[in-house]
Amino acid sequence: MRRSRRPSVLGLMLLPVPLLAVVGALSFAGGSGGRRWFGGRGESQRAEAQAAKDAAAAAFYELDTAQRDLRISIETITAVDDSPAARRTAADFSALGQRIDQVSRDYITAVDAHDLDRDDLDAATASRARADLTRATDALERTKADLDRFAQGLGPLLEQAETRLARLAPAVERARQALLAASNALDAVRASGLRADDLAARLALSPELTKLNQGAGQHGVQETLRRADDVLRRAEAVRGEAERLPERAAEIDKRLVSLRTRAQAITTRAAGVEPVLSELRRRYTAACWQDLQQVPAQAARDVAQAEEKLKEAQAAREEQRWPDATALLATVRALLNSTDEAVSAAGDRLRRLDEVSFDQQKEIERTRFAIRDAQRLAMAGRSTPDPRHARPLDDAVERLERAIAGLEGRHPDWWHFLSETEAVRQTAARVVQGIREERGSGH
Repeated sequence: MRRSRRPSVLGLMLLPVPLLAVVGALSFAGGSGGRRWFGGRGESQRAEAQAAKDAAAAAFYELDTAQRDLRISIETITAVDDSPAARRTAADFSALGQRIDQVSRDYITAVDAHDLDRDDLDAATASRARADLTRATDALERTKADLDRFAQGLGPLLEQAETRLARLAPAVERARQALLAASNALDAVRASGLRADDLAARLALSPELTKLNQGAGQHGVQETLRRADDVLRRAEAVRGEAERLPERAAEIDKRLVSLRTRAQAITTRAAGVEPVLSELRRRYTAACWQDLQQVPAQAARDVAQAEEKLKEAQAAREEQRWPDATALLATVRALLNSTDEAVSAAGDRLRRLDEVSFDQQKEIERTRFAIRDAQRLAMAGRSTPDPRHARPLDDAVERLERAIAGLEGRHPDWWHFLSETEAVRQTAARVVQGIREERGSGH
């Protein structure tokens, strides 16, 4: 049997080792796109350069991510805060952004300058690539550290901004609800027969509501918050006044009736002033009553004016001009108050003159007691009184004595006497008040 000429599998397995190495090397180097093998230190330098490239890429990614995250924080702050601190922060971030752009360009330049996949990459070129990429990594990491420190300093501003942002949606909703409540209150008032036109005019906030609905994206967070607070305040004010309007109308009706009754009563009382003046003229000197001569005529004029204003107030009430009605009623009340005082003054004058002409000693003792009380307080804890206190009290004593002396004669001016004793008591009271204030303050 003839032997086969094909080599056996066993024969192939027994080829010398160097030949296998050559075959392997050739297969590695052959073919399209194959990389020339140069082993040893060259491959080590290529690996180190590639590691530096990977580290630079990681540093670049971390810096870019941190910048993107921080930009959101800066935009949050500047959207709601226009304070000097917020403006400085935005400017500082912009400067950091320019620095980040520079180190990013340097990194990209270093990557583009070195093709680590080249077949003919030699050890020296790989070493330069590693050095350039390491420098780029160091610059990226330093910038990232500065960016982190900058971010740490944003705490208070960012917290304040986030608080305002958190207020935004609730504030807008509260404003909308306040407008709705005010509108419902106006509807209820109108249903009761009250027009409330002035309140309706004040509630014409459609433009403001439109801007609120457009939101912070168009008008800014801070401006939207301000607008929401303003709408809320105005709507709540209108709602409150609308709810009080029926009560206000009822109060005006009540005051109209009350002031009419009072005007009638003063008219009746004013009719009694003339007999009082007649009695004063008969029994006392002219100085005691001449300042009251015009009271009847003045009272008639004031009451007539008050009644005219009451008619105007009634018309304003019927036309539901509430502010006008309120103002007119205040004028009527002031007129009637002054008239009432003038009418009362005549009867009070006669009573006081009768009392003092019958027994002036009571008025004298009352005034002397006020002086002595002030003198005792001025001497309390002192051997001599303070001239600031002693002088007006001495003058008061002399003034009282002159007033008493003025009563001598056949027709004394009792009203002058009463006016003088009242003035003396007021002087003593001022001295007492001054002493107490000084001692209370520790002087």
